[in-house]
Amino acid sequence: MLAMTEELLNLPVPHVPAGGSGVAWLRSQVVRFSEGAEHTRRRALTTSLLEGVDATTLDELAVRLLPGALDEVAVIAPSYQPHEPIMETADAAVERLVARHGRTETTAARIGLLVQAWAATRAFADRLTSGDPTPPVPLTRRATAAGIVEVDLTGHPFGHGAHACPGRELATKIAKNMAFRALHHRDEPLLLPNAWDHATAAALQEAGFPAVATTSFGVSAAHGVPDASGLAKEHTRTLARLLSALPCPVTADVEGGFSADPDEVAEYVASLGVSGINLEDGRGDHLNNPAEQAELITAVKRRTPGVFVNARIDTHWLGVDATISEVLTRAEHYLAAGADGIFVPRLPLPDIATVTAAFDTPLNVLAGEPVERLRDLGVRRISTGSQLFRAARTTTVETAKALLSPGTRSGAA
Repeated sequence: MLAMTEELLNLPVPHVPAGGSGVAWLRSQVVRFSEGAEHTRRRALTTSLLEGVDATTLDELAVRLLPGALDEVAVIAPSYQPHEPIMETADAAVERLVARHGRTETTAARIGLLVQAWAATRAFADRLTSGDPTPPVPLTRRATAAGIVEVDLTGHPFGHGAHACPGRELATKIAKNMAFRALHHRDEPLLLPNAWDHATAAALQEAGFPAVATTSFGVSAAHGVPDASGLAKEHTRTLARLLSALPCPVTADVEGGFSADPDEVAEYVASLGVSGINLEDGRGDHLNNPAEQAELITAVKRRTPGVFVNARIDTHWLGVDATISEVLTRAEHYLAAGADGIFVPRLPLPDIATVTAAFDTPLNVLAGEPVERLRDLGVRRISTGSQLFRAARTTTVETAKALLSPGTRSGAA
């Protein structure tokens, strides 16, 4: 294998002969295996097909590009690359799609986009779930006078130059969404630290946490506004967008959604670019009507189905209707509305097992008890809430006092 260089990546891709049907036809029509004027034209077509597509799941992407194609794409993918043998089932799948959508360059472009998304994006999600942020395409192939060479893509995981992947941002978002969901269904609970700025979030990711959350208390306090007051809407959005560029899934604490209008909440969530949200039913000193809260959840899931909605139940946090029956009733409402997880801060240990026994949906609790004990009770997600922010603030003050106290030697730090 040759080391990756820009010079090698600028070489032509291996020639793909024209094909009359099936996978051979598909290969000969897509931008991935084209050069020259054909590549220029097909890349423009592919780019245009991706314009305005803000899908959050592979299913959603398929609906945007080629409705009903995802099952067929799964059959085509193992035979797509020119160095892979073509299976009869893959040929048949291509022909079924052609019969439905036409034997055109546009159909080929749509199939090609979905094939690459299905294979590479799923593999990327698997890596993210294991804590490895490295995209899963380690090499590519180029044609030289001496034959086909394999080019190492280290440092350029989405390609480079003319053949760079045009769907990098979309693929990364979908992969993060898939990974974040999968992190709630492993043998061990997801340990989710809550950050309040980019530096803290980046440090937590670098420390090995596979996902990072924000804390509404920390974000609000950092900007001088009260928590749960609805005043940190733009601060929350700015931070979420900034953190979405981290090489791991991010979930944002959005208080009660910063609006009572379901469509406004849904559009706000869509604007964040994150893999999950924490949506609470507490409203100051009281609880939102569960039916109205359910409407917010439904709207968010309809607008961004790939975003993990963690429905927070504030009965015990606020000390209002703090009974297990109320928790179960609200959980039923929110899960029926499409919530992906339930979060009950300050839920007593005896009630945790009741909730996990009642629902298959992941239960999130605040950190405090031993992880093993919470795991054995069925907890799938453990978050720190505002604890890290409070600890950092306390440590900052104590450090400043120690450094500035009488007798401290200059430069001792």
